[in-house]
Amino acid sequence: MATPSMEDYLERIYKLIDEKGYARVSDIAEGLEVHPSSVTKMIQKLDKDHYLIYEKYRGLMLTPKGKKMGKRLVDRHLLLENFLTVIGVQEDNIYKDVEGIEHHLSWDSITCIETLLEYFRRDPNRMEDLVNIRKEIDAES
Repeated sequence: MATPSMEDYLERIYKLIDEKGYARVSDIAEGLEVHPSSVTKMIQKLDKDHYLIYEKYRGLMLTPKGKKMGKRLVDRHLLLENFLTVIGVQEDNIYKDVEGIEHHLSWDSITCIETLLEYFRRDPNRMEDLVNIRKEIDAES
């Protein structure tokens, strides 16, 4: 089972490879705001756990297991951003809030949030009702 830290690395590596075609230690370190030596240690652990294949001075490749997990983590992140947007969280708070909660929700909770978003997507009137309720609550506060 991947730790929250491992998940952060896998998510970042997956995104870098998806965007650039490769992931360098320096890019990972910059994106996660950690030292390159920390990245190297985590890459070695992810290699040992078969999430990626790492060859010193040659780079890394995600294994099928790593790609699957990376995609799942990126999708989870986007789902939570969408969820917080839908329920009216201020845009300035969304990224920080997602980072704070994404590792603490079960996959069951993620699936339920996904279902709720689909519920709103299928009928725009539901979304309008939610916005009106939020306005009522804000007015009472």
